[in-house]
Amino acid sequence: MAIVGLYVGLSPLLMAVFPLMLLAWLRFALAALAMAGWVQPQAGERSLTRQDHALLFLQSLLGNFLFTILALQGTWLAGATLAGVVMAGIPACVALLSRIFLGEPLSGRIWWAAACTAVAVSLLALQRDVGAAMPQAHPMAAASWYGSALGSLLLLGAMVCEASYVVIGKRLSTRVSARRVTALINLWGLALSTPVGVWMALSFDFGAVTTPMWCLLVFYALAASMITVWLWMKGLQHVAAQKAGIFTVFLPLSSAAIGVGVLGEPWGPAHVCALLLATLAVWLVTRPTPTGPSLPPSAPS
Repeated sequence: MAIVGLYVGLSPLLMAVFPLMLLAWLRFALAALAMAGWVQPQAGERSLTRQDHALLFLQSLLGNFLFTILALQGTWLAGATLAGVVMAGIPACVALLSRIFLGEPLSGRIWWAAACTAVAVSLLALQRDVGAAMPQAHPMAAASWYGSALGSLLLLGAMVCEASYVVIGKRLSTRVSARRVTALINLWGLALSTPVGVWMALSFDFGAVTTPMWCLLVFYALAASMITVWLWMKGLQHVAAQKAGIFTVFLPLSSAAIGVGVLGEPWGPAHVCALLLATLAVWLVTRPTPTGPSLPPSAPS
């Protein structure tokens, strides 16, 4: 999640050069080349069932494709502040979905940790300027209530998509290797983005892209579609989905760090409080469960 926040924080530099769907297509295409050897099953790995293929498609559709579209459009309509507040509900949504679909028990510590992440993300979101997210020339500027309501619905959809991505990943982590899941959901992302991506590529001036932007694009492709997904799927093999959802708090924290350290955004008390709350949330879900004192063996009668 820290790496996700890193490339999310740098993504505006790429979006200033590449249209959104062309950027997505290039990301999936570059990652597909890098993971060509990951598609085939490893030694001893079983063949994929129809259910596995369906879950892989859903994970890519929800987590790679729809989440990006809903989150970006929702932020554009409702503003960055509201987007941050809504996205703070991801850990709680993961906890509920993991209970419904995976049967994972819900503990008090999970809810406390989810509350800490919600407050942490909200503090970061409230540092942003809502007006900057919706220019006066925007068609929704004159109807702020309608734009905010529609944007909120889109952001709620994005939240459910991201939470579903975590839960589906947990289900797949017990059945398919992390490397193969990473490669296959990237291929589905490539298939979904290819029609629009190729159409945009035909009229795009690739010669105007500078070398630093190409380097940043390669980093973005490998980080977003390969490294972070593999790390996430590998971690889900050992961690419950609801616990994994708590770690999504490091996405906005890392993104905020890029904003402060690279883009020159101000650093304030809210950032410190958010970092402390995130640390508390992670401590709540990772500390060992206390056990009662063991009783001495009974004396023989």
